[in-house]
Amino acid sequence: MTTSPAWAERPSRVGGLIKGAVLTLIVACVLFPIYMVVLTSLSTQESVSEAGGLVTVPGELSFAAYAELFSGGVVTRSVLVSLGVTVAGTALSLTVTVLAAYGLSRPGSLMHKPMLFLILLTFLFGPGIIPNYLLVSSLGLIDTYWSLILPGVVTAFNLVVMRAFFMNIPEEIGDSARIDGASEFGILRKIVLPMSKGVTAVIGLFYAVGYWNSFFNAVLYLNDNAKWPLQVVLRQYVLQGQSLFVGQTGDTTIAGQALPPSLAIQMAIVVVALLPVLFVYPFVQRHFTKGVIIGAVKG
Repeated sequence: MTTSPAWAERPSRVGGLIKGAVLTLIVACVLFPIYMVVLTSLSTQESVSEAGGLVTVPGELSFAAYAELFSGGVVTRSVLVSLGVTVAGTALSLTVTVLAAYGLSRPGSLMHKPMLFLILLTFLFGPGIIPNYLLVSSLGLIDTYWSLILPGVVTAFNLVVMRAFFMNIPEEIGDSARIDGASEFGILRKIVLPMSKGVTAVIGLFYAVGYWNSFFNAVLYLNDNAKWPLQVVLRQYVLQGQSLFVGQTGDTTIAGQALPPSLAIQMAIVVVALLPVLFVYPFVQRHFTKGVIIGAVKG
């Protein structure tokens, strides 16, 4: 009689209740800060003053903070910059990563072993901030949007994971296509990529989140404040307390209308920064096991 390991056995009723309680507590710990941030961003000055900070009990709600953010000012421009950099950067990174991973996954490709060794070497040694800055400066990318994309256009981890997934695709499929006259690019486009939707979606999410949340490159390479992405604006206003709106340095009104509370505007910026990731992730989450984990383990 074979016995299954302890972790594979069905839990008892008490064990199930304990697991449910622990998972509920973990979910509450994750959702409650988000709840406070969203509620504070929708609160009036009276509600914020009564709470003495972040609002936990709903009171009078107002969208004044979001109306102020998207009234055509700094935040609106930074959101457009972040969206453009994220879309363009993700598309370029996915294209380069797919082409490089497919080439490195073919055993007979030219110099694929030395190139793979150089890529793996970047896991151990990084160039550092100063050499990176000198390279970006010598290429004439300072104060351009390309400085937010090109320095991180390919991530070694994503490339290795996608290469491992491509290597798990049976070679017989490609050989049959070659016999029928298909080119390598045709095999990649018509056979390999349709079979790799899961890993492509997940790697695309990794790149998109990285570009959306990136602020360090912007701090280093952008001198024009008008080109700042959303994360730099978030850092300047929320963490450093610098004012982004006319009238908030001492006045409490603009054109006779009361300004939203400063804390509500800060939390509204945080919500705007979180929303794209929270919206996209549920649609890609189902691909994680099939896409990245299987490819990484088998590779």
